Amino acid sequence: MTQRLVFAGDSITDAGRDRTDDDSFGDGYVSLIADELPAQGADVVVVNRGVSGDRAVDLERRWEADVRAQRPDVLTVYVGVNDMWRRFDSDDPTSAQEFEATYRRLLAGTDADRILLIEPYFLPVRAEQAEWPADLDEKRAVIARLAQETGAVLVPLQETFSRAAAEHGVAAIAPDGVHPTPAGSRLIADAWLAAYADREAGAR
Repeated sequence: MTQRLVFAGDSITDAGRDRTDDDSFGDGYVSLIADELPAQGADVVVVNRGVSGDRAVDLERRWEADVRAQRPDVLTVYVGVNDMWRRFDSDDPTSAQEFEATYRRLLAGTDADRILLIEPYFLPVRAEQAEWPADLDEKRAVIARLAQETGAVLVPLQETFSRAAAEHGVAAIAPDGVHPTPAGSRLIADAWLAAYADREAGAR
């Protein structure tokens, strides 16, 4: 039976997709997944609903039209880095409590059979960003806790990206600390595919 895979998130999910074309996946991890799952024999329809710049509250505003209306069998949510970033570039913080409340409403507002929550990563590239990870740490903890509480699958990325940056350099993975290069997108896709395969195996 065909599975509808819906991806909701920010610019890392958006990846430059053509928002007027439902068959446009951008050039990031969603595109890699959309290519590889059918090649592996999976019967899937992939829907990319990433929008650059989105925070959790932005996802909530478009949740009905962009997520619920798509009737996902498998929903992937990837949000959080802009909730951190706006604190430092716009003096518009999102507390961990606000982030959690919004994220809970997102998860409550879906009928998807399976949910994957992607952990946001950040690699500081400027001296003044040294304190930024502490803010994102709180939001990553929220996502991990919600995954455990709801039975969603957590897709961890921070350790993977930190390790890859230490080995290859930040510029090779995510030059601005957030937006991935093709190699970075490959890391995200591989982490997602591994989590999806584990979940599928457990469902059999």
